[in-house]
Amino acid sequence: MLKKMGEAVARVARKVNETVESGSDTLDLAECKLVAFPIGLYKVLRNVTDQIQLITLANNELKSLTSKFMTTFCQLRDVPVEKLAAMSALRRVNLRFNPLNAEVRAIAPPLIKFDMLVSPEGARPPPP
Repeated sequence: MLKKMGEAVARVARKVNETVESGSDTLDLAECKLVAFPIGLYKVLRNVTDQIQLITLANNELKSLTSKFMTTFCQLRDVPVEKLAAMSALRRVNLRFNPLNAEVRAIAPPLIKFDMLVSPEGARPPPP
């Protein structure tokens, strides 16, 4: 079991390093056996968070994403509404101050069975 955990940690580290070193706008953490977004990644990614527009978290065991995740990665552009709609236990998604496109804003409400919190189009977060 420890070996598998070590392999999962190494996989996350490799993927994060690829993003940081390449300056990519994508962070792919699919199939990393995550149960939560690793808190240590915020520090490692601090110099590239403004660039990241797509984060793939498919095929993990996530139960929730914290508000820190949403405020740190406020440049996300794509929200897979159809995937969120299939999550029967999901109760709320806070996407405030993310530049969601008009399609997501229009398509999401009829498809989802949870509260999706969004800011008015073009709204900016308050200064820190």
